[in-house]
Amino acid sequence: MGFPKPERGGGSGNPPRASYAASDRTLLHSKHFRRTLTGRDRLSVLKMVLCQPFSTFQLIFKSRWQQEAQPLLEERKTTCQWTSCQVLTWKKMKQEYQDLILQACGASSLRVGAKIQSLWSGYGEIVRLHLEGCERPSVVVKHVKFPQEAEHPCGWTTDRSHTRKVRSYQVETHWYQNYSTSPNCRIPACLAACSHGDEMLIVLEDLDVAGYDRRRTSVKDREMRACLSWLAHFHALFLGVEPEGLWPVGTYWHLETRPDELEAMDDAELKAAAGDIDRVLNECRFKTVVHGDAKLANFCFSQSGQKVAAVDFQYVGGGCGMKDVVYFLGSCMDERECEKKAQSLLDYYFTELKLAVKKEVDFAALEREWREMFAFAWTDFHRMLLGWMPGHWKINCYSKQLTREVLGKLKK
Repeated sequence: MGFPKPERGGGSGNPPRASYAASDRTLLHSKHFRRTLTGRDRLSVLKMVLCQPFSTFQLIFKSRWQQEAQPLLEERKTTCQWTSCQVLTWKKMKQEYQDLILQACGASSLRVGAKIQSLWSGYGEIVRLHLEGCERPSVVVKHVKFPQEAEHPCGWTTDRSHTRKVRSYQVETHWYQNYSTSPNCRIPACLAACSHGDEMLIVLEDLDVAGYDRRRTSVKDREMRACLSWLAHFHALFLGVEPEGLWPVGTYWHLETRPDELEAMDDAELKAAAGDIDRVLNECRFKTVVHGDAKLANFCFSQSGQKVAAVDFQYVGGGCGMKDVVYFLGSCMDERECEKKAQSLLDYYFTELKLAVKKEVDFAALEREWREMFAFAWTDFHRMLLGWMPGHWKINCYSKQLTREVLGKLKK
């Protein structure tokens, strides 16, 4: 199963080159970047640099920090070589983990395959294991090991950040063990899970074997519609369901869990309105369970691109379905595409949602409320980005226009 690498620079796939050029200049001259570059934690700076596309380095050399950036670029070569060649800890897998996997799958032996990806901020890794003596040729294992010292690419390594990540893996484990979906919103089956001390293990069905072996860094309308259909059926399935054992309010950018990013914001008007925006979203009449991190990179496609499955449920929880929709659309379209396609794709989502909800649901009221929440949900994520990484490519004219609309509505 492909768990694609986490977003680098904030997007699933590469945004247009022009977007990089403008946003990188903003990043390099932002207060956050200047504070980090001149601060003590140079490793955080290196990680930030590594998150950016190579064109960013060219801009760095033209910046006022040319002398400081040059050594980081040289260090980048060494770091990248080390990362790609490091020996997997899974080669020394604990016997108790081996026994758990073999028993859960009915296998006689296992072999460690490729490392699929490292988890965000050095919290573990995802690997594929090949099995013998059972019907499953392979499984995917998410191995979480809390680091002694986290390494966030943008310097957000606070105790609050660590606590949030620990909770996210607990929520994900609970989700896989206690919730199920339908074929129209496919997820990998959980075969086993355990935790011990500072480690957690989740053994999942390999979606590659199940036919969802394609990954996308860019998508056409057909594939975007497939993902929106998945979200519609997911939201319909859990409409009105209490998020027991999950995040009370889903998404990784929920305001209550992001006070540091709020404090770092320079946009005083949006900063002051953040609580009201959060309140409006939380007071929706129609609530569901949201995926919470529904970016393009967390969808696995069939060969045709017409069927998808989703992974990565660390921030699954309660909320308005629009949070997933706006985050997905923003992960695979630039501002021009958003202006051109967002409304038609939103129409498609509601068409699919209408087909999927139960007949007793007042769909007209649901659609009316959630369409109103579209701009609020978009602005809510925009708020987080402004504090987290003010030079992010998703901070564009489309996002700013929706934010102005929301701020205007709040004043009425």
